[in-house]
Amino acid sequence: MLKTDPPPHAPPAKPVEAELAHAEARPLSRYIKLTLRIVPVVLLIAAFFVLRREFRNLSWDSVARAMDGWGHAAMAGALALSVLSFLLMGVVEWLGLRWAGKTLPWGTAIAGSFLAGAIGHAIGANLLVAGAVRARLYERHGVGLTQVAGATLFNGMSFAVGLGALGGGGLLLASHAELAATAIPVWLARAAGALLVSLSLGWIVLCFVRHEKPLKAFGRSLSLPTALYAVMQLILGVVDNGIAAGIVWILLPHGTTSYASFVGAYAVACVVGLLSSVPGGAGVFESMISTLLPSAAPAPLAAAFLGYRLVYYLLPLVIASLALAGDTLFRRR
Repeated sequence: MLKTDPPPHAPPAKPVEAELAHAEARPLSRYIKLTLRIVPVVLLIAAFFVLRREFRNLSWDSVARAMDGWGHAAMAGALALSVLSFLLMGVVEWLGLRWAGKTLPWGTAIAGSFLAGAIGHAIGANLLVAGAVRARLYERHGVGLTQVAGATLFNGMSFAVGLGALGGGGLLLASHAELAATAIPVWLARAAGALLVSLSLGWIVLCFVRHEKPLKAFGRSLSLPTALYAVMQLILGVVDNGIAAGIVWILLPHGTTSYASFVGAYAVACVVGLLSSVPGGAGVFESMISTLLPSAAPAPLAAAFLGYRLVYYLLPLVIASLALAGDTLFRRR
């Protein structure tokens, strides 16, 4: 959880305006802010040109035919995987709230996780947006802002370590021939896989070693979960990300790529999409997978992207928006 540790005999805090003015005066701070504004634009422009190159000869008729080829089983499977993914997010939500010091009923935690996740995924800035939605929903249940922040960070770390372990494991377990069919050099894939798995397991080790000693930086301290909570984060994160990757994979034609090699590309695409800060990683995510899987046919790949966005982003966003609107009207009455 987040705590503030003011140093003893600290001088009176400066006004916020003075602090901001002082930060603006630092050249390094200005460069960092400028970089954070430029990078998303550059990634989005690069994604546009990559998608234009990959799908330049693609017609809507070919994409529609690819979607017709899904079959009822694949469509039902994609919907079921999306529902299961959001349910697992609810389990992580419940654990995060419990770790932060507030135990809520399962239904409340699952509902709050769905609303926060569905809106955060689609709008972008997941931690900030999801945290704001949680704060609004959980206020009536006596959940404080510190507990909301703790649960939001718990969810974020569960996603991060799960994605790292899943993607790294996929790169390590994929055969040489499967990796050779991608745009990732085999040696780089193995090295990246080992690094990702090591970082994910390192989180558990860090929680085991430093659980009693919070990490401190910039006048704040971060209490780490216990090793047991960290293990649950890893397991649930791997399963959840694996299910989300399966939504795209199940919509691809049989034999396009193995699941193990696909999750490696999926993990890389997710990371780049998040770093781009583009809402939902739209365009950036698709361009990365298209680049990393050059052997995949453009039409089925584009159709799988559309199906993934529909069942994992658009449909949950519509349901969450209607639920929030209904809740707002109910509270006003």
